[in-house]
Amino acid sequence: MMGHAGMAATAVRYLRAVGSPTASVRPVDPLPPPELRCVRDDERPPVDPVEFRRVLGHFASGVTVIATVDESGPAGFACQSFASLSLDPPLVAFMVARTSTTWPRIARAGVFCVNVLGAHQGELCRSFAVSGSRRPDKFAGVRYEASPVTGSPRLADVPAWIDCAIHAVHTGGDHLVVVGRVRALGADEPASRSGPLLFHRGSFGEFTASP
Repeated sequence: MMGHAGMAATAVRYLRAVGSPTASVRPVDPLPPPELRCVRDDERPPVDPVEFRRVLGHFASGVTVIATVDESGPAGFACQSFASLSLDPPLVAFMVARTSTTWPRIARAGVFCVNVLGAHQGELCRSFAVSGSRRPDKFAGVRYEASPVTGSPRLADVPAWIDCAIHAVHTGGDHLVVVGRVRALGADEPASRSGPLLFHRGSFGEFTASP
């Protein structure tokens, strides 16, 4: 098993301050998969995966599309696990599966734009939730423009967007925890009036504010 020092060294080698050519920062290669401790045949798994998903599904979350652009064009994936992390410096974070086919492209670009989806964008979310191996061109027919600093795709009609450079990456079991340094951000008030797109127990919903 890789020790803490080895994992830290790997993370340091992997992600320093990175960015796209528009940000004048050197891109990097994807983080190699960490060595994970597996449950032996004579051990009982501590938590049943089905039960884990069922219970955690009770936590409602917002939905985003994490997008970047590289030499092959735009790329992105639907992401529930996004959160603000720090105000000073301005940092955000999201989690991505180590099996993601989109993540290596984001890692090489070194930058990304978080597109916060509105209640009216459920179908858009579904199109980005499909694996990149099954649908290589997720941006077909999708309107977007370049974000102001990194040039990452900023989707049309989203309530809010956050333009970021990768700041750090941490291993988290079968996922990676990606920390982004915010370079620019903005909100579209008309698009925000319909409320955010929410995901709860396997279904989309929307938020209604109390008067």
